[in-house]
Amino acid sequence: METGATGSMGAMGIKNQEGGTGEAGESGPGWTGLPSGLLKLRRLLLVLWLVPLTVGVAVLLTIVAGPPWAAFALLPLAVLVWGWPMLGRNWRSWRYAERADDLLLSRGVLWREETIVPYGRMQLVEVTSGPLERKFGLASLQLHTAAAATDATIPGLVPAEAERLRDRLTELGEARSAGL
Repeated sequence: METGATGSMGAMGIKNQEGGTGEAGESGPGWTGLPSGLLKLRRLLLVLWLVPLTVGVAVLLTIVAGPPWAAFALLPLAVLVWGWPMLGRNWRSWRYAERADDLLLSRGVLWREETIVPYGRMQLVEVTSGPLERKFGLASLQLHTAAAATDATIPGLVPAEAERLRDRLTELGEARSAGL
């Protein structure tokens, strides 16, 4: 299965949720990428929104303004062609790492964003899964802290991994906050 561990990130020591690992990095945390089901879901949503929009705009412009204007219906199709690889790049950029005292989240292609959530600051860890996520065998993990600015979400996890991570983070959070 394809995961965020493929491509140029393999040298960073990213392991995927299917049990494989990328090349071991000499230093730094062991990054975990997201499963390929998230990418499939996002691409399906892109197609489900833009193909009917393309057809609808083409029909509407043909009726209202004439056939030459229907060429403008190709704009949503161009967005689809551009968005397909961009979703892949975004999916590959998402990763997380469990460290001794905190959880690292990294995401973004143009604007890299790294979030560090200390275990002792976590107040609530919840797993959510909407109807489409359940259909694709996915769940999201939401971390809530005292400061809303440090809240974080890890989308598209395999439900078993999301539950394991929730339990581990809760356990570590309780252990770290006990000393406060």
